Amino acid sequence: MRKINLTIYVLLFFLLPVLSYGQIEGEVLKPEGGSFLLRGATVVTVTNGILENTDVLISNGKISNIGTGLSASGATEIDCSGQFIYPGMIDSGTRLGLVEVGSLAETQDYSEIGNVTPNMQALTAINPNSVSIPVTRVSGVTTVLSVPSGGLFPGTAALINLNGYTPDQMYTGFNGVPMNFPTSARRGRWDRRSDDEIKKDAEKALKDINDIWERASTYMKLEDAEADLQYYPEMQQLAKVVRGELPLLIEVNKAEDIKNALKWIKEKAVQNAILTGVSEGFRVADEIAAADVPVITGPVLALPSRSSDRYDAAYTNPGKMLEAGVKVAIRTSDAENVRNLPFNAGFAAAYGMGKEEALKAITIVPAEIFGVDDHLGSIEEGKSATLFISDGDPFETSTQIMHVFIDGYKIPMTSRHIRLYQEFLERNPGLEKH
Repeated sequence: MRKINLTIYVLLFFLLPVLSYGQIEGEVLKPEGGSFLLRGATVVTVTNGILENTDVLISNGKISNIGTGLSASGATEIDCSGQFIYPGMIDSGTRLGLVEVGSLAETQDYSEIGNVTPNMQALTAINPNSVSIPVTRVSGVTTVLSVPSGGLFPGTAALINLNGYTPDQMYTGFNGVPMNFPTSARRGRWDRRSDDEIKKDAEKALKDINDIWERASTYMKLEDAEADLQYYPEMQQLAKVVRGELPLLIEVNKAEDIKNALKWIKEKAVQNAILTGVSEGFRVADEIAAADVPVITGPVLALPSRSSDRYDAAYTNPGKMLEAGVKVAIRTSDAENVRNLPFNAGFAAAYGMGKEEALKAITIVPAEIFGVDDHLGSIEEGKSATLFISDGDPFETSTQIMHVFIDGYKIPMTSRHIRLYQEFLERNPGLEKH
């Protein structure tokens, strides 16, 4: 009975706002396809400089032309004078689409039962109708990596664009298997384990990972030998990681753990490793750079990991790693507030990374790390028309996002937040009694 009541509550919680505010002026707003000519903007290409007073032509979902004085028969013209065109921002680590209400288990689909479930696909679990998706994309964040969590190997992450009726329509070319590397740090203030207990737990977890990796390596060899294998989906997925077909996203944060993870990567000859989290990367930045392993760090808007650190330790972390020669992308590691990605990058920019590199850390750099830079991450002819138009710097809170395009579709600039704002901006009828 309780589950039934909770289910009804969830349905009402999400459906009522849609029923009440889902229409504006009697029209349901949907993504609009077609050809579009963006006229007279300042185009921030990210990879080829900044182009003043430039036109961008969108057709067949692609950026088909960039130049001045462009014309296109039948294209919808949008005056972008005094405005800026940026590539869509990419959040390299979220739970977007995998959870709706953090306090309701019925709306959570980011964690599976079991310690080793790499075969569980985040893409299958993603809810294309999540109310957090419109909230995110109207802020210029068009692409996110949705990552499962829990256990040693919690599942397979998926990179999605934030438009589509099905997960497959949203998928944009990258999968990776996250692994939670054993930590020698406390799990929080509530962690009452002794130092010796923490050490033993970390050693046991590492032994478990090594055993799992050995089994996956054996499974891979048997697959390559075309042996008759029993159904073992966990090892079948991990064998792809051992073979280098799928990247391994190693979540690790403490400095000593990062060094141990780099050592483990070398010992196991991991072909495609990415470090994620890396909150103390600045302490071992030279070692990360020497190992030539890319990093996805964040959130930047966070407290220091140690009470003895400076207040700005998290803010300066991306810049210090970049200065040491590390390839750095930025994530929010969030679900409801992925829209704050530009402000995470903005803090990184202000605290040593610089505006240009911080912008790259949420556009072309993650695209390169994920191997999707052929169609995402910059404004270039032939790439996907996944971009946004703003009236200023997206790192500034006062900047307004004017238009968003994803795969050539003009996205309606509305969300649950915006609809509620519009509803109560001019209350009619108001509070007057009749």
